[in-house]
Amino acid sequence: MQTIRHQFVEFIPAEKVQGVLYVSVEYAMAVHLCPCGCGNVVAAPLDPHAWILTYNGETVSLWPSVGNWNLPCRSHYFIDQGTVRMAGRLSDRSIKAVKGRDKKTMMKGHSAGRKGSSSGRKR
Repeated sequence: MQTIRHQFVEFIPAEKVQGVLYVSVEYAMAVHLCPCGCGNVVAAPLDPHAWILTYNGETVSLWPSVGNWNLPCRSHYFIDQGTVRMAGRLSDRSIKAVKGRDKKTMMKGHSAGRKGSSSGRKR
């Protein structure tokens, strides 16, 4: 396990520091360097149908887990109250299952949005 600190910013900086989760509330985005050390930038759009960020006044959590299947490292981890918990490299089978679930979730959200509201939240 490793720690990750958050930094609330308006714009995500060009130069990123390992171990920092940059959070732009204005642009609904959380960005960080992959915690496996590969150096790749990971962007998580903050949206009820993508990732949800919670802030308890001291630390942040990002839900659900982050699975980097488009990166060579294929890392998979949770960010929970400022702690990164590695969950193991994603297999092809796991990636396929998650992509299918994500597609269903996104379609459900888009169709709900056309009806007026998605999950009761208004923007």
